[in-house]
This record gives sequence, C-alpha cells and structure tokens, in this order.
Amino acid sequence: MDETKFLALLKKEFKKNIPSGNIIFEEAIRENLGKNINNSEWIKTHFSELVESIQVRAYQIYLRHEKESVSKSFRQAFGSILNEDSKKEDFLSILENSSWALDKFFLGLTQGRRPRAGKAFEHIIKQLFNILGYPYTPQPIINGQPDFLLPSVNHFNKNAMDCIIFTVKRTLRERWRQIVTEGTRGYLFFLATIDTKIATRDLEQIQNHRIYLVMPEKIRATKYPNQINVISFETFFEQHLDPAMKRWKKNKIIK
Repeated sequence: MDETKFLALLKKEFKKNIPSGNIIFEEAIRENLGKNINNSEWIKTHFSELVESIQVRAYQIYLRHEKESVSKSFRQAFGSILNEDSKKEDFLSILENSSWALDKFFLGLTQGRRPRAGKAFEHIIKQLFNILGYPYTPQPIINGQPDFLLPSVNHFNKNAMDCIIFTVKRTLRERWRQIVTEGTRGYLFFLATIDTKIATRDLEQIQNHRIYLVMPEKIRATKYPNQINVISFETFFEQHLDPAMKRWKKNKIIK
C-alpha cells in the first residue's frame, strides 16, 4: 500500500474511533458539575470558574481519547495490511516505508487540537445556558450571525431593543467588529471572551460601540479591573440576563 492510501486509512480509522467534540465537552461538563449539575444558582455563581475549568478538563479528556483512538487506528490500519503469516520483518518494512504518512498523520492531530479549543469555549457556554434554562436562538440570521440571540428571533423581529445579542470569541483581535453588524438593531451587545491581551485602544472602541465584554472574573479583575464595559459572567447574569428574564416572563414573552 502506498503512503497516500495508508495515510487516508489512518485518518479514516482515527475519525471512526475518536468521540465527537460534543460528547467530549458534555463529559467534561458532567465531571466538573458533579452533584451540582441541576443547581442553577450554584452554576451561575461559579460560572467564571466553570468556563475555565471545564475547558481544561475537556482538553485532558480529549488527549486521553486521542491516545486510545490512535492505538486503535494503528491496530486496525496495520491489521488490514498484515495477516497471520506476516513476520516481524513485514511490519518493520511497512513502518520503514510509512515515515511520510506517519509524519502527516501526527501533524494533523496536533493541528486539529487548536480549532477544538475554540469550539470548546462556545460549546461550554451553550451547554451551561441549556442547563440554566435560558431561552435563545442559536446562530440566527439577523443582518449577521451572532452565536446566541435571547430570547428568540421572533421577539427580535417584534422588539429588537428588548433582546440580548450574545457572541462568543475565544480571542478577539479585530474580530470584535463583527458584532456591530451581528444584529445592528439590538439594544444590548455582549461578547464573551477569555482574551487577556486586548489593547487599550480596542477596549475604548468596543465601549464606544455599546459592547460589553463578558469574561471570567479572574481575567477581568487581573487584566481589566477599571474598564467599565468589561464584566464577569456573574455580573452579566445578575445585572442583565436575569432582569431581562423577569421582564420577558412578566410580559409573557417566555413562559
């Protein structure tokens, strides 16, 4: 078997063996929440800590599954080439002639971990929102596409100023500008991030565009303690989302 086909076989077997990102994230959430999985108040008061710790747990779980999946993939890929009559020399010969394929395979594993980290941040917030019972439309098309629109697209079309637009970006760079077009009629813009290197100039521009940055309390207190539009997740719930929930329920927007 040539190296290109062998590489394709390794990738196919690995993809078959590795759990999906959603399964890994959900496993990490269950492990971190433990007995508090249905304790909404505890989750809200520990949200900052959870956002950070669950990401670490998810990465550890992924590495464990990755190791197991690589082992299975090798066994299945080499097993499809070798048979009961194969000798040690046959295995060594295949290994000897597969250096390019193995290098590409492991490089792909390394490169694949970074986008998983970005997805983890968004997925963890999504799952915790679900556990807390917050109503939202995911990825709505509203002159842009934010990650969450609370409480719904239907209410946004009737009264955009009464809605919350919530977007998640692990790091900002210049991407914070996207939120300005992600629902320009919205009244409250919130951008969740764990970026610790936001320039002062960008912070000022973000504030001028009526955008709140929402982040773990440890990052806020350490990196941006005096920036009035940088708030913790706990403050977001207490001062913005929970009051909005009471208003939506009172006005029968949600049940």
